[in-house]
Amino acid sequence: MLKIINSIYTLVIVATAVSSAGVMAMDRITGKAFATRSEVYATHGMAATSQPLATQVAIDILKQGGSAVDAAIAANAMLGLVEPTGSGVGGDLFAIVWSAKDKRLYGLNASGRSPKSLSLEKLKSLGLDYLPPLGPLPVSVPGAVDGWYELHNKFGKLPMADNLAPAIGYARNGFPVSELIAYYLDSSAKKLAKFPGFKETYMPTGKIPAVGEIFKNPALANTYEKIAKGGRDAFYKGDIAKSIDKYMASQGAI
Repeated sequence: MLKIINSIYTLVIVATAVSSAGVMAMDRITGKAFATRSEVYATHGMAATSQPLATQVAIDILKQGGSAVDAAIAANAMLGLVEPTGSGVGGDLFAIVWSAKDKRLYGLNASGRSPKSLSLEKLKSLGLDYLPPLGPLPVSVPGAVDGWYELHNKFGKLPMADNLAPAIGYARNGFPVSELIAYYLDSSAKKLAKFPGFKETYMPTGKIPAVGEIFKNPALANTYEKIAKGGRDAFYKGDIAKSIDKYMASQGAI
């Protein structure tokens, strides 16, 4: 979940994700005993994400004059890079935006439907009586990119290219993999390595990146650059969409 606050908008984005982690908390001298950190205060804006680099990117966007929505989009794109086990342009997006200007709460459901050609008859023809938990068959049409642009058109201040630039830079130049993501990637590799593209993207040296190892994702950088230049159509109608269709067809999904 992302939470971005500035003087004009407060925005909360919940992207499709599954994660779990045990947290040990010690007694505190002040504040609530179960809290692991002190409260944070700020005068011009705040950002809260699950990853420090994504939070920093959001703050940088706010400093550039971006709105809370701009910062949230930038952070969401960054999370798709640094925490691919829980976020990404292949998923959905849900957002709640409070506009202090017009004293109104806005909500956005940017979740996609099942592929048009993935019918019950199609599944039966594949010898299935249920949707498998892995692979392309359970994936709905991704709504995240459309959600970015819906939010940006109404609340954005900076160009979309500026919002995606930080994630593009980190994808090309690399970032240190965090402990939890290294663990989840390693545990996922056993199940996902059989699918096309996984090894090429997440195992370029033949193994999953270790904790602290600098990891680059040039393919994602290319995708973000196309989205930044061509808008949502670059994702849903351009080369990206064609490559997705080709992959889905190879897996019998369409």
